[in-house]
Amino acid sequence: MDRNDIRFAQNFEHVSLQNADGTPQRWRRNGKTQLWKTRPSDFRIPIKRGLKEFHNITQLNAQDFEVIS
Repeated sequence: MDRNDIRFAQNFEHVSLQNADGTPQRWRRNGKTQLWKTRPSDFRIPIKRGLKEFHNITQLNAQDFEVIS
């Protein structure tokens, strides 16, 4: 996933994790992208799934998510 693609994306699908019915897990943005001046390759995007499941997309796990429309 390219850093420029995910900065403005609203919805994401996990590449390997699936729901009980076999569809990919869908996550949505839950805040704004955090960037650092001292570490230009680092970023963090808060995401959520359902009502109580929260996570972050970072440069370390970005390959596990795809942008969906």
